[in-house]
Amino acid sequence: MKMSTSNVVTTTMTEQWRPFEQSKHGAAGTHRRHGRRRAVLGPLLLTLALGGCAAESNDAIRLGLAAPIGTTAGDGMYQGALLAVEEINQGGGIDGRMLELDVRDDRMDAARAIEVAAEFRDESDVVAVVGHLTSGATVAAAERYDGLLAISPGATSPELSGASEWVFRVCPSDLHQSNTLADWAYEHLELDRAAILYVNDAYGRGVLTAFAPAFEELGGTIVGRSPYLPSLLEDGVEIDAYLERAIRAGMDALVIVGVGDEVPEIVRTARALGYRGPVLGTDGLIGMAQAGPVGEGTYVTAGFLPDRPTDEAREFVRRYSERFGQAPRDGSAHAYDTVKLLARAIREAGTDRRALRDYVAGIGTVHPAFEGVTGTIRFDEAGDAIGKDVAVGMVRDGQIVTVLAADSPELHR
Repeated sequence: MKMSTSNVVTTTMTEQWRPFEQSKHGAAGTHRRHGRRRAVLGPLLLTLALGGCAAESNDAIRLGLAAPIGTTAGDGMYQGALLAVEEINQGGGIDGRMLELDVRDDRMDAARAIEVAAEFRDESDVVAVVGHLTSGATVAAAERYDGLLAISPGATSPELSGASEWVFRVCPSDLHQSNTLADWAYEHLELDRAAILYVNDAYGRGVLTAFAPAFEELGGTIVGRSPYLPSLLEDGVEIDAYLERAIRAGMDALVIVGVGDEVPEIVRTARALGYRGPVLGTDGLIGMAQAGPVGEGTYVTAGFLPDRPTDEAREFVRRYSERFGQAPRDGSAHAYDTVKLLARAIREAGTDRRALRDYVAGIGTVHPAFEGVTGTIRFDEAGDAIGKDVAVGMVRDGQIVTVLAADSPELHR
């Protein structure tokens, strides 16, 4: 596919791919991340170059990208990375060499994520990988990345910490997000009886094991801890019993740890059963902004919200919105920062895999911290981004607006 714009984009794939298409279920943001998919994507290679350059130059620097392509969150991650690549290439690339994105669909599936990681690792011209997005996929694939740097823009599970010396993340972990969420629920909303419904994977368990003790330490009570599998909900298995039990136990806070279409369905069911209290969650609930009336009032923690009050963030949101016709998600901004961070690392350390990994490991200690649109990024010995901001947002009129800023002294008491 050739485009007549100032960029040249070459694409190879096994089927046509429409990453920004809306499904029959409504607006973007409401697609299942554990079930239906909009397209089946084979290896997708995007080479973005300046108008007068050869798009398929063997001298290009190749980055892998692993995400659940065809889902709203996966497409958002891809778009953030794509914007960064376009900007870098429009500025002359890295020492005159263009960046390529080699995009692979991990289907948000552990087995497929392992396959993708092995493919990238065994392809010697892949310099580093942006991905994976979800905790389950990233944790499963971590060991396969031994020998190849991978940086996740969205895997928040504590299980990822130290899983591999080659795997890093630029987003705040569930430990930090859950502490903020617990504090917001107990101290600010004055809620003290929370029920947790969580997807039974690394992401859901990570939030559960972080939020519950934090909430209890503040003085709250956990009245329910109920795991679920999205696939079973899609097959008609009801969640009413979990909710009815929590309501009878006096639940005044419904904490949902999920990422797909099942989340608004859970909320609809809770409302139908008579629950009128607030709904809260970590960054997996960002899609509730596009869920319609049922999403209104939902509280969400995230490492990035579109109204982040910095010049860098405002300018990024403007460019992203102009390019893609929608506001960036948390994963979009973190993917953008990941590519820009990798570009700096490649300029400084070159494309040797070990040298590149060692440079990234030293960001914030041996080397200067990276200042991105999501804030300051520095890594600890476990590959975690330490000191990252966590904000609290609320869905209002189909948008997530900040109700407690990341730099608020109330978050650092």
